Amino acid sequence: MDIFTLYVGQGDLAAVRAGDEVVIVDAHMPNCDDVMQHQIEWSLDRYVAKKNVCGLILTGLDKDHACPAGVDSILSRYRPNWVMYPKCYKDTDTAAEVFEIIEREVKSRERTSRPLARKSLRVDRVENRLFTDLAKYFTFELFSPHMADMDSSNNSSIVVKVTGLDQTSFSYLVTGDTETERWDNINRFFGKSLRSDVLSAPHHGARSGFNAQALLHVNPHTVLISAGVDNAYGHPDHSAVAAYAKVAKRVFSTNQTSDGSCLLTRRLGNDYQTLLLGHNEEEEPPKIAAYATFGLGRR
Repeated sequence: MDIFTLYVGQGDLAAVRAGDEVVIVDAHMPNCDDVMQHQIEWSLDRYVAKKNVCGLILTGLDKDHACPAGVDSILSRYRPNWVMYPKCYKDTDTAAEVFEIIEREVKSRERTSRPLARKSLRVDRVENRLFTDLAKYFTFELFSPHMADMDSSNNSSIVVKVTGLDQTSFSYLVTGDTETERWDNINRFFGKSLRSDVLSAPHHGARSGFNAQALLHVNPHTVLISAGVDNAYGHPDHSAVAAYAKVAKRVFSTNQTSDGSCLLTRRLGNDYQTLLLGHNEEEEPPKIAAYATFGLGRR
C-alpha cells in the first residue's frame, strides 16, 4: 500500500494503491500558474497504470475538493465502480455541476458491465460505519459528516479511515476540510477508533481544522498536508504544523518546495518513507527529501 498526494495548487487530490486496486480521494485539477490539469493527469495516469480504480471519494463539494474538470476527468478516464460524497444539504459553488457530471456518467454506464454506483453518506444514516464490500484490498470506516454538525460545507466533509489489506497495509485517515469544533463530537463518539498510521491534515493544515485531542487519538506516524505554494490563506499554519510535529514523526506538505511537490508515502519495514516528486520526474528519485521548511517531529 502507498499514498500519492499530488501537487494541485490550493486544493486536494490523492490516490491510494493496495494490491491491484486504487482509490482516488478528491479531484482538484486547476489550470493555474504553477500547475496545469494535463500535468496532474499525467502524474495520476502513471500512478494508476494497469490497476483498477475501484472508487472516487469526494470529501466535500467545494471546488478545491470537487473541481468539475477533475471529477469529469477521473470518472471518464478510470471508470471507477463507485463515487462517494457527503449527503450534504449545503450548496456550494460547484455542487450542481458535479452532480450533473455524476448523473451523466451513471446514465452512460447503467447498461454496461461496469455501472457507476453513488454512495451518498452521513454517519447518522448508515447501518454500519465499516464498509468492507467496496473493494478487495481496502476497508473504509466512516466518522463524519453527521447532521448535528453540518453547519457549513467544511463541516459536511467526509472523514473516513482507509485501510489497506495487502502485505504492506496501513491506515490512512482522510479528513477533508473538517473544522475544529466538528472534531469535538468526532472525538466524543469515536475517540480511539481514529487511530491511523498516516493523517491527511484537515483543511490544508489550517489552524481552523486543527484539534489537539483528535491528533492525540489519531497518533499518526506521518502527517501529509496539501496546500498551494504562496497561497492566499497562509496554509499550512505554522502553529498547527508545530503541533503536528510534536506528535508525528514526520510532517510533509506539498508546498514546502518553491515549485510544489507531490508526496509518495509508503511503508518501509516498520517505518514509513515519503518521497518528494515533481510532476515530470521518475517515481523513485535517488534521494529522500526531508521536510525542509518546518523540520521533522520526533517522538
